Amino acid sequence: MLRVYLDERRDVLDELVTLHNFSNQFLPNALRDFFRHIHAPEERGEYLETLITKFSHRFCTCNPGLVRDLGLSPDAVYVLCYSLILLSIDLTSPHVKNKMSKREFIRNTRRAAHNVSDDFVGHLYDNIYLIGHVAA
Repeated sequence: MLRVYLDERRDVLDELVTLHNFSNQFLPNALRDFFRHIHAPEERGEYLETLITKFSHRFCTCNPGLVRDLGLSPDAVYVLCYSLILLSIDLTSPHVKNKMSKREFIRNTRRAAHNVSDDFVGHLYDNIYLIGHVAA
């Protein structure tokens, strides 16, 4: 019911996102924290896009130094969030036989987020591999 309410009341969703402080949090951990409070939808769609867009902007606002040092933008964070969600599903789903390797994740992510370093993307992979799904 919360998801339906927030989907209908975007003004309330905006205020809830503003209450989150993602300062000094590694991106996958911040995304987990976000989805712990604002439950991720079970399917892709407009509501998930809205959540990730709002999260991306808030993450950048809370981490101006990181944004500057890594050359991130809300659009780049948005792409990285989708990559993390897809990787999470890939690594945890029993239906996926051939799990994505770290090299494949870096290559695929760098195609969409050109200015992000291989090392940073590699650390994202390691976090998901070791800690688990971002939207569980």
